[in-house]
Amino acid sequence: MTRIDLNADLGEGFGRWRLTDDEQLLSVVTSANVACGFHAGDAATMRRVCELAAERGVRIGAQVSYRDLAGFGRRAMDVPPDELAAEVAYQIGALEVFARAAGSRVAYVKPHGALYNRVVRDEEQAAAVVDGVVLAGAGVALPVLGLPSSRFLKVAERAGLPVVTEAFADRAYTDEGTLVPRTRDGAVITDVDAVVERSLGLARLGVVTSHSGGRVPVRARSLCLHGDTAGAVDLARRVRAGLESSGVRVEAFA
Repeated sequence: MTRIDLNADLGEGFGRWRLTDDEQLLSVVTSANVACGFHAGDAATMRRVCELAAERGVRIGAQVSYRDLAGFGRRAMDVPPDELAAEVAYQIGALEVFARAAGSRVAYVKPHGALYNRVVRDEEQAAAVVDGVVLAGAGVALPVLGLPSSRFLKVAERAGLPVVTEAFADRAYTDEGTLVPRTRDGAVITDVDAVVERSLGLARLGVVTSHSGGRVPVRARSLCLHGDTAGAVDLARRVRAGLESSGVRVEAFA
């Protein structure tokens, strides 16, 4: 049976402002990428999301970012490798406190936004993120999520970290298998039927239609749905229902 993990970016609020419907999304997804305070999130939000995730048996992941609250972590930044490694470890450690208090733990790490895209090709920044993950793990090899064939996953493998390939049902792809920048029209796919169809293609066939209309191989163990997309909860429910009705088992990655 084909198996796929469903992950979503959660806890993307700050103070009284909330962006994601964490409670409803946690009834659908199997893994939660929790913002750790650098692009979104704060201590109270992190604690609340960890408690909700633990109650529902959803795996908790640290979504680490450049220090960019104003830009939601989506602005390109140049951070010295030693500093970036320390900041990645800092974010993971902060979330680990709340995960353990909720009776769970940080089970994996996923970069966010500009950092996610940067480490696809930039080996130095990828190595810095991996160094931070290793530092925070304190002897535990935390799995990392990333694009297939990215520099990030290759560096992580060399460091002995488990790697989990990831695909995006609601993002447009280039012919090279990378994500179309959000600054381009059509980078985010909002049509529900199209997202469901793409989810099935990714889960069952390992392919996705690129922005130019070509078929691109994308073998992934986890499928991401963005929690900040309009109608995210309904979209997530439709995707999960579509996967399960087609015989795909939705479960957290091993």
